[in-house]
Amino acid sequence: MKHRRISKRRIAIAGGGIVALVAATLTLQNANAAPGEPEPDALSVGAAGKLAHSLTSALKGDTAGSYYDAKAKKLVVNVVNKAAVDQVRDAGAEAKVVKYTLAQLGQARQTLKDKATIPGTSWSVDPRTNKVVVTADSSVKGARLATLNKVSGGLGDKVEVKRSAGKFSTFIAGGDAIFGGSGRCSLGFNVVKGGQPFFLTAGHCTEAIKSWSDAQGGAEIGANADSEFPGNDYGLVKYTKATAHPSAVDLYNGSTQAISKAGNATVGEKVQRSGSTTQVHGGEVTGLNATVNYQEGSVDGLIRTNVCAEPGDSGGALFAGDTALGLTSGGSGDCSAGGETFFQPVPEALQAFGAEIG
Repeated sequence: MKHRRISKRRIAIAGGGIVALVAATLTLQNANAAPGEPEPDALSVGAAGKLAHSLTSALKGDTAGSYYDAKAKKLVVNVVNKAAVDQVRDAGAEAKVVKYTLAQLGQARQTLKDKATIPGTSWSVDPRTNKVVVTADSSVKGARLATLNKVSGGLGDKVEVKRSAGKFSTFIAGGDAIFGGSGRCSLGFNVVKGGQPFFLTAGHCTEAIKSWSDAQGGAEIGANADSEFPGNDYGLVKYTKATAHPSAVDLYNGSTQAISKAGNATVGEKVQRSGSTTQVHGGEVTGLNATVNYQEGSVDGLIRTNVCAEPGDSGGALFAGDTALGLTSGGSGDCSAGGETFFQPVPEALQAFGAEIG
């Protein structure tokens, strides 16, 4: 199919992304080599991600997450006993001995889920500090805040509680991009299913809107095929009109980034996101497997980032080079003061829908 230039009103259809919030958890942590030990060889973020998966499988209960040090181009792996240190170093990564295993931090997360699932909170494992970081937004106060503090306090130094000045919310709003009724979201990635063209966006968008156009009040270009929110935050829309759908993300500078594959994010990885409200912004992955407790319900398994986003960015693309990573779910803050945004991992959405990038 020939690709043609599209108007700004169709820019989301070319893969312009949207930003959302989701919570993050475990992986990766920063550390220096022990005195006298050689520094590990430089690694790309892709190679570090593969090595992290391999070491996690080999070390099993002796590991406590990992992260990519982008400045030093090395993988740092947390371990809980010195016997695992040599194994990590021999594999080409840096080892850091920490106090808690991922299983122990996972138990703390489960306690939070059972006793403190409060709207306006999120939690994920921070491999840099070897803690579960709990964030409470400005809506959490009074008895709910007292409950959160009591449960968190009972978990000791496994948990750190932080406050956010904003409010955790999904980023759906009126404006340009993909429209339905009075709502607006952003297109994430164009995909193929059964040889037919579809696109991915956020599930909270497709739960609220069933038919989509590329202009406010315009003719339908796509209709919902599948959707899940809360729990997960992904939606699949089938094109119902002949519309250009290149596998690319709009960079809002007259060019696009081609997308050739989907992949898993790595803590410490540099990423970008594209959305119809705030266009392109960058940052890094700060956590994986995050939980966010929105007013509408909880979403698990999210990518946590320090990338900003605003209403209307929902469903948009999180990517690194030609790799699709996530769909904007929600968060807090804005692109003036900064914020925290969560993303639904793309590989999970593709698997759920039986689709592929294309």
